[in-house]
Amino acid sequence: MDAIFIPQLTKAPERTEEIQVKEFLPGLDTLTPVRGRLRVQHHGNYLEVSGQAEAIITCTCNRCLQQYNHRLTLNTKEIIWLDEEANQAQDLPLEREVAIEDLVETISPNGYFYPSEWLYEQMCLEIPQRQLCDLNCPGILTAANDSSDQPVDSRWAGLEALKRQLPG
Repeated sequence: MDAIFIPQLTKAPERTEEIQVKEFLPGLDTLTPVRGRLRVQHHGNYLEVSGQAEAIITCTCNRCLQQYNHRLTLNTKEIIWLDEEANQAQDLPLEREVAIEDLVETISPNGYFYPSEWLYEQMCLEIPQRQLCDLNCPGILTAANDSSDQPVDSRWAGLEALKRQLPG
């Protein structure tokens, strides 16, 4: 996806650009291309960016460590304020308090909007924090055996064999 020059967006029909997406995004490891559409609309002092997209990713279950496929679906809208001072380097302290009203996205009205970066960020926010292959996933351990000498998980068998070879 090409970057959108923001002043040029004001000359577009209805001050809007619509982008059909069907591509792999750099840095986002997906099995299928990201498919969907983005809409960027200029409203004078802000951009309204909305997008609907989907892709399939491979996740690793946090319980059983097996891989499974997960469909990422995106349906979001964001306001990005246009501010002349947005991309200027400032000598700010490493730590400072920020008011809640300052937690907004801003870009320069004379700069570029990068739809692929925006879409990448939004898709990353949709990746589940808690990755489970199934809500009833039993995890790595299987049903406990009566004998405490037997490893509960067969993957520990190699370590158990090594342990038996040691004196003591």
